[in-house]
Amino acid sequence: MNTGRSPWAGRLLHDGAPGSPALRLLMRLVRRPLLPAVRLWRRNIQLRVVAATLLMSLVVVLLLGFVVIGQVSNGLLDAKQEAAQSQAAGGFAVAQEKANTPSTAEGQDSATLDNNVGRDASTWMNGLVKQLASGGQTAFEVVALGAGSGDSSRGVRGARASGEVDPATSIPDALRKAVDTRAGAYQTFSKIRYSTPDQSAEPALVIGKRLTDINGDPYHLYYLFPLTQQEESLTLVKGTIATAGLFVVVLLGAIAWLVVRQVVTPVRMAAGIAERLSAGKLQERMKVTGEDDIARLGEAFNKMAQSLHNKIQQLEDLSRMQRRFVSDVSHELRTPLTTVRMAADVIHEARVDFDPVTARSAELLAGQLDRFESLLADLLEISRFDAGAAALEAEPIDLRDVVRRVIDGAEPLAEAKGTRIRVLGDSQPVVAEADARRVERVLRNLVVNAVEHGEGRDVVVRLASAGGAVAVAVRDYGVGLKPGEATRVFNRFWRADPARARTTGGTGLGLSIAVEDARLHGGWLQAWGEPGGGSQFRLTLPRTADEPLRGSPIPLEPEDSRANRAKAAAARGARKREQEQQPPGGTDPRSPIPPRPAVTTAVPVPADPTALPGSGARVVARPGGPGETPERDGNEGGG
Repeated sequence: MNTGRSPWAGRLLHDGAPGSPALRLLMRLVRRPLLPAVRLWRRNIQLRVVAATLLMSLVVVLLLGFVVIGQVSNGLLDAKQEAAQSQAAGGFAVAQEKANTPSTAEGQDSATLDNNVGRDASTWMNGLVKQLASGGQTAFEVVALGAGSGDSSRGVRGARASGEVDPATSIPDALRKAVDTRAGAYQTFSKIRYSTPDQSAEPALVIGKRLTDINGDPYHLYYLFPLTQQEESLTLVKGTIATAGLFVVVLLGAIAWLVVRQVVTPVRMAAGIAERLSAGKLQERMKVTGEDDIARLGEAFNKMAQSLHNKIQQLEDLSRMQRRFVSDVSHELRTPLTTVRMAADVIHEARVDFDPVTARSAELLAGQLDRFESLLADLLEISRFDAGAAALEAEPIDLRDVVRRVIDGAEPLAEAKGTRIRVLGDSQPVVAEADARRVERVLRNLVVNAVEHGEGRDVVVRLASAGGAVAVAVRDYGVGLKPGEATRVFNRFWRADPARARTTGGTGLGLSIAVEDARLHGGWLQAWGEPGGGSQFRLTLPRTADEPLRGSPIPLEPEDSRANRAKAAAARGARKREQEQQPPGGTDPRSPIPPRPAVTTAVPVPADPTALPGSGARVVARPGGPGETPERDGNEGGG
């Protein structure tokens, strides 16, 4: 017999699991109508305080009501029991006295009555029950039963009851047994049931005692005291307490609402003014009335707002002066720089006629002038971003063309460094609405930095598109980035190693301008790096202008990072241990589960870190031939 679980059963169990899509959809449908209430509860402190006050008041009123009702109920029952016990004791004494001294019936002498005593016991019992019940005037009922039960009954045969009471169902069996077996009076709470259908049962206190009739035979006499009046009194008390409690709870809720409103209203006013201040309306102030704590809070808030206004105004004036200074200096320096450039070009062209020292000075002058011009151009671009004057000229472009132009421009530097540049993912078009000039500037900065800081190792450029986003990632294998440097690398004039010489004449503003270009597109420019494991810079842009980004088609951390390699090695080790634990010669033939097909695991060999998943790889060859494989150690994230 096959006891294994079938595949459809497994799928059925999986579909019914707590994390199944059907259950998540149900939870979402149930939770959706509650979201406005939950949002209101979280945002409204006045509602929370009033609700807490109502809840605590309700708890207090309920506890107080239970205590009062319990005390009243106990008092009513105690008073009723004392009165009932006194009346029942008197009745029992009268009944026993009548049995001991029977009266002579009218028209009969004593001898005749003695001869007919056994026959007249029933008549005597009927008269006794009527006589005892007549003194109650609906305050109690009287029931007489024979001692014992069934055929063993002695003395009085049959039950006698007053007021249409059903004696068989009104007297509990436990009370009858107690009265029959022990001397003295016993009581219990029960219900009086009537033989007429138009009368409903009512609660009562039943007191019984065993007595003897005129013949000396035992019988049971019971007094049934209705508790209808006590129940009505208790119902009235409950209604009064409930009405008063509800009124108290509502009144306390109203008081809490009024009190909290006096505190919350200034806080809400302060919150609204703070929001308007954060929106740039620096002239907003709170209205202050009185001299209490709220008034002092308003005055302190207004002083803080005025101080912030003054500080922000000073900073804005200073920033405006700085931007104007940078812009003016950049523009003013272009005219003398043009003249110096013309003179330097003449000197540079005539350097062959100079002595070696002068010729070298001419070359240095030309190089530093190039760097000076780049610095001026970057400063002008930064000033445009700071002033908010940067404009985006977006049009549909294929990022593959931009990448090719960038790599063609970086090829001389790559050859000088001995670096090989690989391009992955360029087999399919990667189209997005973007400013080609700005995207090319960003990618040129990333590729040049990767080549410069790659220590002569390969640089991988990957393109990908998915959903509403496109991405370009530049990966190098240099010394990498230390913890915390991935966010600081985009700061202006920041350098990972200040002692490092700039061989390409960078200005230190390239990545700052690149991240501003990415933000102008509504995209992301992010960095990742690990010491000794290289770095990766990822540019993510929306496929359509003004479309919000929800993710990137390329992970920021590359697949060949140390963490990912460790996870892959752990997975391979787990698979290897699982295979080693399998018994030789296959699985147990008695097992209902068929053996898993064997998986051939290749022996891991040193892999080329540039051989990342992708298609259409294009390699920019470097001197030394394609057969050379450089060492893969570290990279410094450029900047």
